[in-house]
Amino acid sequence: MNITVQELTSVDKEIKIEASREDLTPKFEKAIRKYRGQINMPGFRPGKTPLGIIKKRFGKEIELEEINSYIQEIYEKEIVPEYEPIGETQMVNMNWENDMLEVVFKVGAKPDFELKELEEITIDKMVHDVADEEVEEEIDRTLERKGNWEEIAEKITEECRVTVDAISLDKDGNPIEGEKDENQKLDLRQDAAKEFREKLVGKKAGDVVKMDEEEDETSRFEMHIKKVEVMKKAELDDELAKQQSNGQAKNVDEFRGFIKSQMQQYYDQSSVDMFRQFTIDELTNAHDFEIPEVMKDQILNSYVEYAKQQSGGNLPENFDVEEYKEKMNDQAVREIKWVFISQKLQEKFDDIEIKPEDIDEYLGAEAARYGVTLDQIRNVYSQNPSQLESLRTNIRESKIFDKLAEVVKVNELSKEEFRKKRETEKENETQKSE
Repeated sequence: MNITVQELTSVDKEIKIEASREDLTPKFEKAIRKYRGQINMPGFRPGKTPLGIIKKRFGKEIELEEINSYIQEIYEKEIVPEYEPIGETQMVNMNWENDMLEVVFKVGAKPDFELKELEEITIDKMVHDVADEEVEEEIDRTLERKGNWEEIAEKITEECRVTVDAISLDKDGNPIEGEKDENQKLDLRQDAAKEFREKLVGKKAGDVVKMDEEEDETSRFEMHIKKVEVMKKAELDDELAKQQSNGQAKNVDEFRGFIKSQMQQYYDQSSVDMFRQFTIDELTNAHDFEIPEVMKDQILNSYVEYAKQQSGGNLPENFDVEEYKEKMNDQAVREIKWVFISQKLQEKFDDIEIKPEDIDEYLGAEAARYGVTLDQIRNVYSQNPSQLESLRTNIRESKIFDKLAEVVKVNELSKEEFRKKRETEKENETQKSE
């Protein structure tokens, strides 16, 4: 048996295993003897069928099975300890001809790189304290959701919702048969209704309004106003406060505090989530190293599988798998790079300790999320070791981000500053792609 290695890149290797029949014969003979004891053939006592007959009848199948077992054995005992493959190993070729076995594997290796100086990395973080005005706006939205549209006979204002029949017109201004959209609702308070708002304000139910008479034929139409409504918001009282807070607020004042607390939790969690994502982006951009091709193939294939699941188990008819993989390539690279960077960070922050109270806090959040008791969620995790290990991984990663927040330069931005910067970055990316 012989093993040779070809370095494709610093992180990709092609490993070839070569073995002769002489190497495999002991396994073949042992398997045939074992098989002999398990079969019954007419004319022979159980377990006494001549080996020659067994070889003739079942030799190829037995050999193939033992070859697969041999390959697995060599891989686990020789290749894994020596080369420590990363990701999903690919079998490029397997050939058994002229009493010679040749197997070629493509394996990934752990990249060798050093962490950048974390103190030189700058990461944006949104910081926002919810103002009373925002609370009132949220309450107003709640009152509207609980309110009703009521029909009026008065003239249309910018605060109305209008129900119309839209009828397409030909170049002479006559209705086109069959081109009529009935009962279209237009909320004139929305920005999307701006062009309609200018034409409809001041009109009443029963009026007919022509639109875009000056435009091309396909955009000529008229609106027959059928109904005009205004929003009657719900009344803010103690009963509504109790209902909308699931009993956590007993009156209107407590409801305002409840809403503010909920909004602040949302912004705080959003800030944490975005900070973590930006941290990943900044660190993956700052580190330039090769990643194993087999890992990238594995991740890209997982993206395709996810797309298949999202489509009900089958990809759309015109789905181009290779084009999709090309589109997702950068994301796959970032994901893989972060795996290795995260490992380096765990080595750097080797004082991270997961305490029982950390696990209790995590489980408490999970219990609240799923609406079960702490004991119930703890029982679920205790019966599933892999889930428990995943829990510890999540806690450890969370602590890594906490450590990073203490080391990197954190650029705190207000909600508005943060939004404007993201919009500018998005515009720049769009221009570059064009």
